[in-house]
Amino acid sequence: MTENPKHLLDRVSESPHRPSKIAKTAAQNLSNDEEEQQEAPMGPSPRTQRYLVAIEYIGTRFSGSQQQPNFRTVVGVLEDAGVHALSNVCHVDIQRISKRKPGEVLPPHEQTVVRRAVNHFLQKNEGDIMVIDVRCVPADFHARFKAQERTYFYRLLSGPEPLSTFERDRAWHVPEELDILAMQEACKILVGHHDFSSFRAAGCQAKSPIRTLDELTVSEVVSTPYFPSIVERRQNNLIMEDLHASSNKSESDLPVSSISIGNGASGFNGEASLGFGIRRRHRCFVVTARARSFLYHQVRLLVGVLKAVGTGNLTISDVERILNAKSVTAASPMAPPCGLYLGHVKYDLP
Repeated sequence: MTENPKHLLDRVSESPHRPSKIAKTAAQNLSNDEEEQQEAPMGPSPRTQRYLVAIEYIGTRFSGSQQQPNFRTVVGVLEDAGVHALSNVCHVDIQRISKRKPGEVLPPHEQTVVRRAVNHFLQKNEGDIMVIDVRCVPADFHARFKAQERTYFYRLLSGPEPLSTFERDRAWHVPEELDILAMQEACKILVGHHDFSSFRAAGCQAKSPIRTLDELTVSEVVSTPYFPSIVERRQNNLIMEDLHASSNKSESDLPVSSISIGNGASGFNGEASLGFGIRRRHRCFVVTARARSFLYHQVRLLVGVLKAVGTGNLTISDVERILNAKSVTAASPMAPPCGLYLGHVKYDLP
């Protein structure tokens, strides 16, 4: 990441022969599970502009977050290996130097210029990482230490069929059926303020295992990529005709079944009789975990236990026992990284 701003913004300079000179400092990443509250380092020189940058990327195509020789990493091109991000955040400091008068510091680049320039460069390299937002922030603003809340999502696909090529490395494939009601009951035990010693990796360096899990839920959603079946398309056409005929009725007046998506005649995720060449859909479950900070691998260990509850390998009593054991080895094998997504990092921004 520290190498990018110079090269990227050089590409939008007026002259290709004498690119702007841009000083930069190390960017700070957020997608590690473990977040320790430490004193933030000093800000950049007053002659530089600090930008808060939100990034999305496909984690399975990277070898982790920190720069490594001979490997493509998130920091190296712009966290944990294999973990995806819908919105990971870092900050970067850029100083804009005049190409006509060396040493003269120009006003900072506009936020949109930074975003466009960085993406112009990134799309020439695989196209699996993109800047989705840029914000100018004060020089002492720190992407990691100013974060108020982090939300992770974890996708599980349930069903005996092999995963689609489009879903490979995007979710955890569980061949067994999952009992979502049992998983939701387990969430009620794990949410809240606890000693999560049983839900952190052996290499966790956090000073305290105490964390407050503000949200832990399991939802069933339409699996993606989603394309409506012929039955669903016909149903949708009938619904639209009813809507036109009953234009004086609001959506709330209609039965729930008439406005839902994906409820074909034979169930939520597939039809009883499929034509040749039509893939049977998996059931898709999303675990949402939200907290100010997480222990190292805490989310994946939580999902591992929830999955075991869903398959019947663990009971609700087992979950209570694991939580109370306060042992690093108490939890079930953790979920693989491919299903984990850093969804959102919350800040108090102007």
